[in-house]
Amino acid sequence: MTRSPAETRKLYQQVAAAIADGIAAGRYPPGQRLPSERDLAEEFGVSRPTIREAMLALEIRGMVEARHGSGIYVADTLPEPAPAPELDIGAFELTEARALFEPEAAALAAATITDEELDRLEEILADMVEENAAEAKGEQADRRFHVAIAEATRNAAIVSVIETLWDARYRSPLCRHMLDKARAVGVKPRIDEHRRLLDALRTRDPQQARKVMREHLEHVIEGLLAATELEALERARTEVEAKRIEYARRRSV
Repeated sequence: MTRSPAETRKLYQQVAAAIADGIAAGRYPPGQRLPSERDLAEEFGVSRPTIREAMLALEIRGMVEARHGSGIYVADTLPEPAPAPELDIGAFELTEARALFEPEAAALAAATITDEELDRLEEILADMVEENAAEAKGEQADRRFHVAIAEATRNAAIVSVIETLWDARYRSPLCRHMLDKARAVGVKPRIDEHRRLLDALRTRDPQQARKVMREHLEHVIEGLLAATELEALERARTEVEAKRIEYARRRSV
């Protein structure tokens, strides 16, 4: 797929627009199953998470629908043509950005955090347990936990960046849609991983705090991958392993 560097950030929107054009032109008639995620990724020369975000964008617009265990189909009744909404950032992009910033914030926080701040994190973790039990939406305790770690760095710029990344989860319709899908299949904030984060901070060990935060966000990405699989057969271990390798390569940059 031809694109300029400036367009890369909205790559999923380009894919969604191209598929929408194909639907409008009759290439994909109503009720027809779209090509597999793998085939679309090869056709457009993009990653599979990009295809997933494009499919979710089209689903929000009412142009396609997911059929469990079967794939993605063009909607039987297409909506009236309208300008495509600005769907902003997707959950994969957002989590990848968090994985660049939050491990380093955790490392710095481990060197500067106070006992009072550790006690506050303990209280927030208890709130997170209650939110999970109550099936609460929005993950407010999760956000407070991560922002509190940022605040322990004593760096207002770090706090601002991490708050912005978290708030984008709620401003972006695409991101909200993906996270709702994840919650629908039981994906919740992982209490055990947040406990490990808190334990690492208590030891005042920056390297361990960085490592635990990075592993936590890798698991968030894996959870999103599992929750947004487009076809049941694509849940196979080999496909998930291939995605782990891809993200490992990107993290090594």
